[in-house]
Amino acid sequence: MTTRTAAGDVLTEIVMRTFRLNGQFLTAAEQIAKPVGLTAAWWQVLGAILGDPAPVAGIARSMGLRRQGVQRIADLLVERQLAEYVPNPAHRRAKLLRPTPAGRGAIQALRPAQAEWADRVSAAVDVEELRQALDVIDRLIAATSDRSAS
Repeated sequence: MTTRTAAGDVLTEIVMRTFRLNGQFLTAAEQIAKPVGLTAAWWQVLGAILGDPAPVAGIARSMGLRRQGVQRIADLLVERQLAEYVPNPAHRRAKLLRPTPAGRGAIQALRPAQAEWADRVSAAVDVEELRQALDVIDRLIAATSDRSAS
């Protein structure tokens, strides 16, 4: 029988609750994105390139997603004229993905609903607790990025 440390037990509970919270976040994201013609996944990829265009592999890495999944979404965004591929000065074959004006407009259109949702949900938790949670999440991301999941 395998035993865990007390910290390992707590981390396991965090993981299980994170799975549940992720599902709830995705449901909320779908509801917020749908009225502007996006899906949660499209919103996620567009959001990743609002600041700077990026190659699909870079988007996938930064978000912890599979490159193939991001590629499929990127191609759909391009097909629907919400994003476009542009030359990458650093790599001839790996084009950069950037939002089109329509893609930026879709993100802008969902912002009021997202702000209302975020304000409503965050009202249940003290802002300092949210900051502490963010710090812990960032440290867990760093810790799991340094090692394989096995």
